[in-house]
Amino acid sequence: MPELPEVEVTKRSLAPMLSLSRVVSVRLGKPLRWPLGCEPDSLNGRLIQGVRRRGKYLLIDLDEGLLLLHLGMSGSVAVTRDWPGQAGAHDHFDLETSACWLRLHDPRRFGAVVYAPSEHSPQAQKLLGHLGLEPLEAGFTAQRLLEGLSKRSGAIKQVLLGGDVVVGVGNIYASEALFMSGIRPTRAANRISKARVDKLYAAIRTVLARAIDLGGSSLRDFKHTNGEHGLFQASSQVYGRAGEPCTHCQAPIKRIVQGQRATYFCASCQR
Repeated sequence: MPELPEVEVTKRSLAPMLSLSRVVSVRLGKPLRWPLGCEPDSLNGRLIQGVRRRGKYLLIDLDEGLLLLHLGMSGSVAVTRDWPGQAGAHDHFDLETSACWLRLHDPRRFGAVVYAPSEHSPQAQKLLGHLGLEPLEAGFTAQRLLEGLSKRSGAIKQVLLGGDVVVGVGNIYASEALFMSGIRPTRAANRISKARVDKLYAAIRTVLARAIDLGGSSLRDFKHTNGEHGLFQASSQVYGRAGEPCTHCQAPIKRIVQGQRATYFCASCQR
């Protein structure tokens, strides 16, 4: 599933091309996870004021309302200045603007594009209202992370994936951040000391920033808007390395399943 780094990379590619262009047409393919919420033709002529990210959502701000785009489990966005050609079986949303074409490709159709009258409208708040702190913004601090974790008794890995304390720390990045901070993924979130939460805070920011620099991770379907793949997974220290030696102590990396998701860790380095 595309996580924060992948969505951030996508946003940075889209923003310069879409901003200040006007919607020319919208085409819908097979139904996605949620309906668009308006007639496609009603978006024609609207000015795109910019592109933002909130959690794993891309927010395309219009002069009237906004589009919330989610890549789901397998989605990716392509953008081109020329007509992208006939839509394929897995191309479910085309946005033609005065500057470019945007196409959402989603084989599993768990993604979505939803129109909302405003970011504070019920349509938007249903998707965004439960999201936690943005890990790369100033509002995310070690103290606020500690306060959020102190209210959660679940395993720290699962709490990070939940997204209501901090958003965007997906499966790969949670495993990597917990390894970097020396915290075992099964430890109860509310039993982690302040000193270790400080390390986790720094690790989350470091791992996500590095992942963005490397274009995110491409384990299955994710591709950049230009068709290239992310490279972060090639440099992971624990994720996907079960049985291989730890880069710090040489003990074999272990793999367990938490909430139907694979978790990788070093039993020697992470306590």
